[in-house]
Amino acid sequence: MEDNKALKRFGELVGYTAADLKHFEPGDPRLRQMERLGRAAARYSIAVEVVGARNCNSGYQEGDKFILDVDGNFITKFCPSRLCVYAISQLAVPVALINERLSEGLDPNQFHFMHQVRCLDVGVACGGYGEVRFEVKVVPRVKESKPRP
Repeated sequence: MEDNKALKRFGELVGYTAADLKHFEPGDPRLRQMERLGRAAARYSIAVEVVGARNCNSGYQEGDKFILDVDGNFITKFCPSRLCVYAISQLAVPVALINERLSEGLDPNQFHFMHQVRCLDVGVACGGYGEVRFEVKVVPRVKESKPRP
């Protein structure tokens, strides 16, 4: 493994040992992803907005928003207090698509599949309980401003 600052930073973050670091060879696509996502993290967030909701047990309503970092971690202070596993699990594919596009240096919003996802519940008319639809997109990261004296 060549000296790679992105790998070193990521390794420190997740606790890689020296043995773990040996699994990364030059040219490993994971290194490119670490480097490019590291740069994108300061510029972008992933915004998920409820664009349709009916009879949701978690209480999601149209307009509710979830904010994730580009690695797919929820920034909980910018999310509803209740996170539903049946809904949240559906974000895995669009977040992976966004990650892949960022790691390849492509526009992260120009994927063509799964800009919108639905929770697993099919709604009361189809034998379920409720239903929620989400829109997923990358947005510029906004830094919190400090109040002026």
